[in-house]
Amino acid sequence: MEQMKKKLHLGKTNREKVTTFGLVIALYVFVEILQRTGNLSNLMRGQLVPICAYMIMALSLNLTVGILGELSLGHAGFVSIGAFTGVTVASLLRPVVSQNWILFVIALVAGGTLAGIVGFLIGIPVLRLRGDYLAIVTLAFGEIVKSLVNNLYIGFDQNGIHFAFLHDTLNLAEGGKKIIAGPMGATTIPKVSTFLAGVLLVLFCLYFLYRLLGSKMGRAIKAMRDNSIAAESVGINITRYKLTAFTMSAFMAGMGGVLFGLNYSSIIAGKFNVDLSILILVFVVLGGLGNLRGSIIAAGVLTVLPELLRSLRDYRMLAYSIVLIAIMLITNNQILVQWWTQRKKDLKNMFTRLRKSGQGGEG
Repeated sequence: MEQMKKKLHLGKTNREKVTTFGLVIALYVFVEILQRTGNLSNLMRGQLVPICAYMIMALSLNLTVGILGELSLGHAGFVSIGAFTGVTVASLLRPVVSQNWILFVIALVAGGTLAGIVGFLIGIPVLRLRGDYLAIVTLAFGEIVKSLVNNLYIGFDQNGIHFAFLHDTLNLAEGGKKIIAGPMGATTIPKVSTFLAGVLLVLFCLYFLYRLLGSKMGRAIKAMRDNSIAAESVGINITRYKLTAFTMSAFMAGMGGVLFGLNYSSIIAGKFNVDLSILILVFVVLGGLGNLRGSIIAAGVLTVLPELLRSLRDYRMLAYSIVLIAIMLITNNQILVQWWTQRKKDLKNMFTRLRKSGQGGEG
């Protein structure tokens, strides 16, 4: 009996993986068809890479909030670290690296790694807290990162790389280039992010998270989320697994930041504020805590929706808010959830009967 339950669970998990990967690939093919046939507007074309970046941010935060069970409101801080690190690395290497995809991969690794290191260092003291206290501290961390980047100056010339803080004292030689200019942000960014790179990165994050959830570490993390005391009593190292999950989440957020930052010619630190953290959290909550496919769908829909409502002008955000509230009420209505679950069971039973009848007819 136990083996049968295990096989059914594995079959359900595999179907979920295939469906999620298939959804992302199908959306990519559909969008490519729209682009090649000229049926995609310039406005929507400009949203393709940000949508992929938001999906990665939502997946990374889902690891902390949905799978680990810890509320973080400073996720924009890791995104900011990844974005400005990637921009700096790409700007420095642009004169010597001609291939855009190589430049993007190097910047991606650098931005994700630095964000992961900062996540590890921040997680050591922060993850001792829980609930509202953890949320407040991570919120403060995000604002600290924004303030630091807002006062950071980086440039380079023939004498090397120059740094300054609070005031622009770079004193670049003739022909030197300023990469980050304090409140002005990063300018003249190499735009090497592409829609294909974004889709591949989404698929990579999905693969990584599904492998994590199916591993011993993933089971330990979910056990901690459900009951940390019981998990610790059976020998699970709470601190180690929390810190590992938080670091992985920061690393993926940094990669999302690199993808986002290298899509624009200029970005400012103010873009990565508490509003972005809340927006990513909305993606996670709306898609379902721990539901990876839901995070992807929510990020895509809620990013495109304001653009589709742009014709309403002054009432655009009002309509967006009403739609968001309606979706939250519908998805949390137990009667509707039970009805939808029953309909899915009925459809599954119908297809099973049709398949059996077809096999009987062949015999």
